[in-house]
Amino acid sequence: MLSDQQFHSVSDSALAALERELQKAAERHDFEVDRNQGALTIEFEDPRTKFVVSPNSPVKQIWISARVKSFKLDWNSASNSFVFEDGRNLHKLVGDLVSEQIGEAVSL
Repeated sequence: MLSDQQFHSVSDSALAALERELQKAAERHDFEVDRNQGALTIEFEDPRTKFVVSPNSPVKQIWISARVKSFKLDWNSASNSFVFEDGRNLHKLVGDLVSEQIGEAVSL
C-alpha cells in the first residue's frame, strides 16, 4: 500500500505524463486538454463533452469520469502504473476513451 506521500508523487507523475501525451494528440485531433488543481480535463466540441481524470487521495486511486461512466484505477507496483480492473493502464484506457469519443484512433 502506498503512503500518502508516495501516492501524491506517483499520481502527480502519472498525470503529468498523461497530460504531455494528450497535448501531443490534441494537436492532431479536435480536443482541448487542461490541468487545474491536480485534475486533468479533456474537452471536446462536437458533441460538447468533458472527461475528468483526477487523483482520489483517500482511496489512493485515479478516477476517470468519461462517457457517462466512472473508472477507478489502482496503483500496480509490478507495472509501475495505475491500472483499471480490466488490465488497461492509465494511458491505454484514456487513449481508448478519447478514440471512442472522436471516432479516430488515438494512442498515448
